[in-house]
Amino acid sequence: MSQSRDKSGGLKLIEIEGGPRTHSGHRGLDHEEPLIFEQGAPESTGVDLPEVGDFTDRLGGLARQGPTGLPGLSEPEVVRHFVRISRDNHAIDMAMYPLGSCTMKHNPRLNEKVARLAGLAEVHPLQPPETAQGALELIDTLAHWLITLTGMPAVAMSPAAGAHGELCGMMCIRAALDARGESRQVVLVPESAHGTNPATAAMCGYRVEAIAADPRGRVDVAALAERLGPDVAGVMLTNPNTCGLFESDIVEIARLVHAAGGYFYCDGANFNAIMGRVRPGDLGIDCMHINLHKTFSTPHGGGGPGSGPVVLSEALAPFAPRPYVIREGDGFRLVESEHDPADDGRAFGRLKGFHGQMGMFIRALTYMMSHGADGLRQAAEDAVLNANYVRAGLEDVMSLPFPGPCMHEVLFDDASLKDTGVTTLDLAKAMIDEGVHPMTMYFPLVVHGAMLIEPTDSESKASLDEFIALMRGLMADAAAGDVDRFEGAPFHAPRRRLDETRAARQPVLRWRPPAPAEAAE
Repeated sequence: MSQSRDKSGGLKLIEIEGGPRTHSGHRGLDHEEPLIFEQGAPESTGVDLPEVGDFTDRLGGLARQGPTGLPGLSEPEVVRHFVRISRDNHAIDMAMYPLGSCTMKHNPRLNEKVARLAGLAEVHPLQPPETAQGALELIDTLAHWLITLTGMPAVAMSPAAGAHGELCGMMCIRAALDARGESRQVVLVPESAHGTNPATAAMCGYRVEAIAADPRGRVDVAALAERLGPDVAGVMLTNPNTCGLFESDIVEIARLVHAAGGYFYCDGANFNAIMGRVRPGDLGIDCMHINLHKTFSTPHGGGGPGSGPVVLSEALAPFAPRPYVIREGDGFRLVESEHDPADDGRAFGRLKGFHGQMGMFIRALTYMMSHGADGLRQAAEDAVLNANYVRAGLEDVMSLPFPGPCMHEVLFDDASLKDTGVTTLDLAKAMIDEGVHPMTMYFPLVVHGAMLIEPTDSESKASLDEFIALMRGLMADAAAGDVDRFEGAPFHAPRRRLDETRAARQPVLRWRPPAPAEAAE
């Protein structure tokens, strides 16, 4: 049985057993909602707009040749539409969201309340600095927190996201090497690093070479030492790495890289696992970006907003981009030009039009101050505890590629699904029917059929017990040969399983009105 609608979104008669009758396709409060373009009529509107005079001459020959095709709906219709489709999307406010390396944790509402205060929400980046002293002080205070937590002497606040922070760090490294008169061509990237690391190095003009992992899922130190040389600008390493493991040889790695004349970039996307426990500056790291939108609030995804400040060692601090905040007398100001007396001219330039993501600065500082140093340490400890609780609860039914405790996320492979007829993708789709967002699948690439689970610090023991129970149930059904439960999943989501290959290669990104012949049917 299937349902369809006419061009205005209305219900149509369909043929089912027993004769034609109307069927809505709704399931209780979950409505089968058409696109907004398929609803309403052009003459309908929720607002009254003034008549617009003829201004064709002002358009330089680019006047509209026909109607815009925008949907016409009343206010109740618009509100209902967006409320209904909001129910079709999984969200952290609905259930667990165990995406590995993504830190999809609860966002405290206090942060949102503070970010919406008029004096903060309405500040403008082009205001004269003397009228935005509170904003500049907030940025300076946040920078102090980041410097204290990481044990690094300086921080560049302007990068707008994690990958942007990577770019900032690598540009600082390049500027430092240029200042030394050296032209090194290679950046080494371990296989267990985040995928954006090699892309960032390539964008900065470097040739990327991979360093293999050892049997423990960590950097092969011997392979790294053998490859280091005068052509190596540095290494980009993620710690904890993408296998959810702490790089236990990180101090030795830093020593080797520095001895070879290179710099040590650390991807700090997983800083939420170590804040308050480990200071990167004590490990020999030269620069590290920190995803404020992951570690310090506002679960990321959906395109932003984000923020990725970069903490810098004494060797790289002079090359940080402008603008930056300095304390001057009883106030603060931005240094924005190489002609500023406070600037020594070594900054590599400007990375962003304005000084960072103010909305994220507010949320992150609110998160830090409301938790305090002890609370931030506990958040990291709880993230690691929760991941290991999941590991302990599932390790007898799901296979671990690397033995021993993990950090903030636990990695499984698909060995336990061998000969069941069920794949990693099948298992993930069945999780949707259980009301949980799937974990990260097939990443990192160093593990076959990878399933990367990050419960974060904000999940309760009851929530984790429920998750473990449903995963054990799915693994039991797979072992029992109940392939039908998996191959067709999800059965209860708003849409059934897509052809993911076709969706990636032939995406339909725009709604187009049906041809006249189709509309008449």
